[in-house]
Amino acid sequence: MVPDYQTLMLPVLQLAAEGEKRVADVADRIADEFGLTTEEREKLLPSGRQRILQNRIHWAKFYMSRAGLIASPARGRFVATDAGRALLASNPPRIDIPLLMREPAFREFYRNEGQEASREPSVPATEPAGSTTTPEERIDAAYQSLNAALRTDLLERIVQNSPAFFERLIVDLLVAMGYGGSHKNAAAQLGRSGDGGVDGVINEDRLGLDRIYVQAKRYAPGNQVGRPEVNAFVGSLVGLGASKGVFVTTSTFSQQAKDFVKPLTQRIILLDGTTLGELMIEHNVGVRSHRTVEFKRLDEDFFSEE
Repeated sequence: MVPDYQTLMLPVLQLAAEGEKRVADVADRIADEFGLTTEEREKLLPSGRQRILQNRIHWAKFYMSRAGLIASPARGRFVATDAGRALLASNPPRIDIPLLMREPAFREFYRNEGQEASREPSVPATEPAGSTTTPEERIDAAYQSLNAALRTDLLERIVQNSPAFFERLIVDLLVAMGYGGSHKNAAAQLGRSGDGGVDGVINEDRLGLDRIYVQAKRYAPGNQVGRPEVNAFVGSLVGLGASKGVFVTTSTFSQQAKDFVKPLTQRIILLDGTTLGELMIEHNVGVRSHRTVEFKRLDEDFFSEE
């Protein structure tokens, strides 16, 4: 398991005491020290934009810099200060937020950080002393939780509406994803009732060079789509001479159904309810922006005098 950012403070400061370092320089050494697996070293934040290990090293370094233990002599580099070396000379078993709170500079920073966060009632004041996750991890986790709740709401509303509404929803989604050419053409294609498990066909591109056959099943969450339904859909594709198909459901697919499509020569995509909800959110189908929060980072290029 990747250590939390407070656990990383001591090894980060020890490495910084050797001389100037970059996060990339210390990441592998720390990973080796804690015996992290390749998967743990490469694991990303929920946002997928940064490795968890590097993110936690960054925040360990950041908080220690607020306490005067680490300085940044050059762009992207950090080194232990005299205060940091003095702390290491005392052989502390651990460096964490409570220890950093002994430093007046850090107490001032922490008090100001909490006051800024608490000005907005809907944003709780940060409490790094009692947390093992970094601010970015908490933001990502909150974002994922909100999206999970939204996916659930979307599926519940879809099931409550008519099959015709579900067909229109699939049209809206496919067009939003860039399929079907115009919305009018997509609706005309998907609106046709087919035989043997095909609900409709939609152009893969605006020129209609290739087509995708679609089957949509509006099932309750506990009602799985099994292999027989998927098999009937594939049989229809074979009869039509089609090579691509998308089977969409508001519920889930059985493992037998998933295993069945893997070795097929036809390209069959199974979209379950979770994936359907994710795509609707990603492409703004059935949802709208409620609140936008923008996070900024320091622009290192702006401050470079090279």
